[in-house]
This record gives sequence, structure tokens and C-alpha cells, in this order.
Amino acid sequence: MPYIKNKDREKFDESLQKISDNILSMGDMNYCFSTIIANYLEEVERVEGSVGYYYYNQLIGVLECAKLELYRRLAVPYEDLKIDENGDVYDAIS
Repeated sequence: MPYIKNKDREKFDESLQKISDNILSMGDMNYCFSTIIANYLEEVERVEGSVGYYYYNQLIGVLECAKLELYRRLAVPYEDLKIDENGDVYDAIS
């Protein structure tokens, strides 16, 4: 869930804004996400001694939930607008 407390966001916001200002392509975006994940896993390995399935599973869950929240908050309202504008393809089964 991305909705951390405002006081906890402050330590990330400036750095994330600098990164965001320089993302010009989906390749850039993928690189940034992948690098954050790789750096996190390096830190886990340093602290824990190794990285196991638990961390891979947790990270995949984070990515999946971020995807779902993007869809829920931004894509669904856009799709609903387009249904209103252009008509529903599921009218026959509603």
C-alpha cells in the first residue's frame, strides 16, 4: 500500500521527484524500478547473509499491488468515462 504517513514520505519525496523529473521513457522507468529493487536486495543480503524466496515473493507482491492500485485509481475511472462516452460492450449481459 503506497499510503504511508506523510512524515514517512518526507524522507523519499525530494529524491523521488529528482528521479521522476528525468524519466523520459518506459525503459527509464523500468531501470529505476529495477535498480531500487536490486539495491534493496543487496542490502537484504548484506544484513541477512542471503536473499531467499520470502524476499522475492514480497517484492513481487509489492509490484503487483502497485500495478493494481494504478489500475484501480487511474485506469478504471478513465475506462468508465469511455464507457459513458462510447457505450458499454457488456450491455447484453448486464
